[in-house]
Amino acid sequence: MPIRARSRILVGAATAALMSALVPQAGANSASARESRPIYSYDNAVRESVWVDTGLDGDRDGRTDRVAVDIVRPREAAQRGRKVPVIMDASPYYSCCGRGNESQKKTYDANGDPVQFPLYYDNYFVPRGYAFVAVDLAGTSRSDGCDDVGGRSDIQSAKAVVDWLNGRGRGYTTRTGTERARATGWSTGDTGMIGKSWDGTIANGIAATGVEGLKTIVPIGAISSWYDYYFAKGAPLYDSGPDWLSHYVNSPDARARCAHVQQRLVDGAPRTGDWTRLWEERDYVKNAHKVKASVFVVHGQQDLNVRAKHFGQWWDALAEHGVERRIWLSQTGHVDPFDFRRADWVRTLHRWFDHYLLGYDNGVDREPMADIERAPDQWSTDRVWPPRATAATTLRPGTGAAPGVGTLGLAPAGPGATETFTDDPELDELDWAAHVDASTPAKAGFISRPLTRDLRLSGSSTVTVTATPTTTSAHLTAVLVDLGPDTIRDYGAAGEGITTLTERTCWGASTTGDSACFKETKAKTADVGFTVFSRGWADLGNWADAHQGRPLTPGKAHTITLDLAATDHVVPAGHRLALIIGGTDQYLIDPPATRPTLTLDLTRTSARLPLVGGAPAFLRATTGTVHRAAPRTAPPAGVTAPRPVPPIPGGSTR
Repeated sequence: MPIRARSRILVGAATAALMSALVPQAGANSASARESRPIYSYDNAVRESVWVDTGLDGDRDGRTDRVAVDIVRPREAAQRGRKVPVIMDASPYYSCCGRGNESQKKTYDANGDPVQFPLYYDNYFVPRGYAFVAVDLAGTSRSDGCDDVGGRSDIQSAKAVVDWLNGRGRGYTTRTGTERARATGWSTGDTGMIGKSWDGTIANGIAATGVEGLKTIVPIGAISSWYDYYFAKGAPLYDSGPDWLSHYVNSPDARARCAHVQQRLVDGAPRTGDWTRLWEERDYVKNAHKVKASVFVVHGQQDLNVRAKHFGQWWDALAEHGVERRIWLSQTGHVDPFDFRRADWVRTLHRWFDHYLLGYDNGVDREPMADIERAPDQWSTDRVWPPRATAATTLRPGTGAAPGVGTLGLAPAGPGATETFTDDPELDELDWAAHVDASTPAKAGFISRPLTRDLRLSGSSTVTVTATPTTTSAHLTAVLVDLGPDTIRDYGAAGEGITTLTERTCWGASTTGDSACFKETKAKTADVGFTVFSRGWADLGNWADAHQGRPLTPGKAHTITLDLAATDHVVPAGHRLALIIGGTDQYLIDPPATRPTLTLDLTRTSARLPLVGGAPAFLRATTGTVHRAAPRTAPPAGVTAPRPVPPIPGGSTR
């Protein structure tokens, strides 16, 4: 349970002595135990730095690169010959940008020994018999080498540390010296990786190598394929590539010696959006069959930085290969669960690590697979996710009473049915949704009847579009919208669905240099008349090959399938479900070189949606009398519109 910071009393030597006295009674971990306890002194913990050899020479200086590994571990356990498991967060951000809601950075004393470890993992888990290890990726902070944004250098930076923890790698007490450092005297080798965004991405990448000793990963808002961070089937999501990001996180020394890596990132990631060997190397989904670790996925369904497609395709691949897994899906944007569901998160994470790293039979592996946030701070669970009753169901657009305002249902459109719109790069999905019932030139909207009962979508959707352009280039957007009033987290605002408070709560033990107390948060909400809950994009020039674009032929029909982000959303009775197809989604994709008008062939356009209950559920929800009518209103206040953000996974983006 948290301790309020204003009433916390720091107890120094007496606390350490008391904890030390408790060790002989509670030191042994057994499979029958239910929960690890804070029996070790955090203040007296061993704090040290080790440099692990990656076996690579990324910076071409003639010697293999060493990455800095900062370690905090219980001293009493080592004194008694007891080995401990490791919780590891490998990050490029420890020096340049900071971690967590308060952007904490590592700090060191005059001897270069670590003092502050960002976040609460060390404060909470070290007293409970874990070591915490914070790894600087190659090229960042105190590490050698060059950061290559999810490639071989990034992955080997952390994999080498897992190997070292298991006695298979080489570590040194200094960055350039020859004195060896060994972990086998204090580490069991059992490792759990955790981290948000880029940090969690590294956890995904390491798990996809199948490295021995990695028992579990907890990727939070993490990337599963770097191509999908920068492009959506050829459509650019940002106006820069991985070379910019590498330069951003590299240390000043690395920037001076890593121009060749920067050039390789430029050459391998063309702004055409074509798939290359660089993207193949950074696709972890294809190696999901190698994953041996359990996986606890956490993602914001409204994350417009690391977009929700990432968790969806990763989850599906893990499921296909029978990987043990769990998932939390929030209504937030790019936010850590510590900042939207703190007490429940720490309690669940504690039990998760106890089970997979200490071997405790606490039942966490038998609990429901999914926790879904239905409304701000209101959660439901599912034994299996997506639910077993979920079935891919094809819905089809049709023409309506006015141009651009069509129908959405199970029946196909009539022969020759079309809709036309012109790309307007200054409009976004919220502009389209706010005027979905009106004939506006920049989008085509297709709307179901008001629902007579709730309709749940759970999983990933696709939208197949057949469009005839007037120019040689065109970008497409498809969004799913819940039309009806609601109160949701304001995912587009600063904080991405949370407001940071001044009050602090404490999670673990503190020292003068590393506090366990963090600012509390609360949900930041918005009253809305509609909710965009899933989206996808594509360059129509990729119609013939998802991996390579080509100029379009004006006046010729082209068919392409857009992959929409995974979601779990309930459209309530009285609301309507809408599919909107448009061009440039301002600030979420970049515009094409031309400004096309596109004519949709509705007989060859459809949406394949993961409906719980399948087509019968949709049929039941769109027939009969509406008993909970919800008039469509679009209040002046609503969710904050998308705005330009730098492509920094896990950095400051709002």
